[in-house]
Amino acid sequence: MALKDSCQFSIREYRPSDKSAVVWLLQDGILEHVYPAFFKAMSHPDHVGITLSVSMAGYVLGGSSYLLALLFGGAWAGLIYYCCQEIYQGFLTRRLEADMADIQATYLEKPGNGLWVAEAEVRGQAKVVGMVAVLGKEADQDEGQKVGDCNGGVVGGARGPEFDPGAGNGCYGEVSHMAVGFGWRRRSVGSQLAQRALEFCKERGYAHLALNLSSPQTAAAALTRKLGFVQTASHTHTHANRWFSKLARITAVRMEKITS
Repeated sequence: MALKDSCQFSIREYRPSDKSAVVWLLQDGILEHVYPAFFKAMSHPDHVGITLSVSMAGYVLGGSSYLLALLFGGAWAGLIYYCCQEIYQGFLTRRLEADMADIQATYLEKPGNGLWVAEAEVRGQAKVVGMVAVLGKEADQDEGQKVGDCNGGVVGGARGPEFDPGAGNGCYGEVSHMAVGFGWRRRSVGSQLAQRALEFCKERGYAHLALNLSSPQTAAAALTRKLGFVQTASHTHTHANRWFSKLARITAVRMEKITS
């Protein structure tokens, strides 16, 4: 079933011909968080203090050299950027080598999984401007050990006591990927994709829908809360080297919504 609105886009199931567009959306959607993560990390009071200290050390060691002060401070900032880049680039590489390497087998041949795209007419031609993918999972799996590899691959703890997942059929859905092209944001594309994912969970009898967001994804967090999702866990470790995670200061949260 296709959903339409005044922005002239529709939500439909994924087709093999969509692969290049979907991969591009995934890549762009993940790597765009590098700069926000970097600026957020650098604005942390601890990093501000370290930056000033490192710059001062360069100034003193260089014999009152402003150039060395700038170089030392820049080197520290470069290290923080590298950590942020490694976290998101590493996650992208993992996803491209995993479920996205064989979309047909992962999402189309398994009835418990699903992948949809938002298609719009741009200059008279159909163009994929958004996508969402859902994986069906067993509810008795230890969700507390690993939140999954979505949106940064953050591992963390169990859901909060305020969230009651309900009975369902013993399974739940997890958003593995969700992205909207930059020019199509704030046009209800993201909310329509999320609604389609929720409808799919209801159709499959899944108790709830979950997704994981990293701290730079402020717009996505606001959207999910608007749709009724609640935060059930918070995590500070990623799939990357633990020191990279500490320096990048990326926090991830698990958002869930009961579908029944």
